Amino acid sequence: MKIRSITTPLMAASLLLALVACKGPEAEQARADAAQAADSTGEAARAAVDKAAASTRNAADEAAAASERAAADVQPALDRAADASAAAAADAKVAARDAAAHASEATADAAEKVADKARDVAEDAKQNADAAKR
Repeated sequence: MKIRSITTPLMAASLLLALVACKGPEAEQARADAAQAADSTGEAARAAVDKAAASTRNAADEAAAASERAAADVQPALDRAADASAAAAADAKVAARDAAAHASEATADAAEKVADKARDVAEDAKQNADAAKR
């Protein structure tokens, strides 16, 4: 609350008390004027408070609407990010399967080469044994 809105009613009340102490027809008129001024000051203060409250409500409503708009704008981005994450996970799964398959193929190829080499060594050993028998 501003100091002016506090001091104005206080000044009006002080003037009213000073005028109450006066006597005579001018004092009566002054009292009536002071009372009217006090009423006007009170009404102005109430109007100022009402206006401030309305402004606050409007600002709160605008902030709420802005928050709702921002949330609406963020949701599609979150959805796209979730979709991209799911697609990346699926791609990673496929890549892992492919890598495992390639690793299995490489292992099979290596085992086949070892078997071929073992067969060659066995064949050579057999030929050497046959040669030694003669």
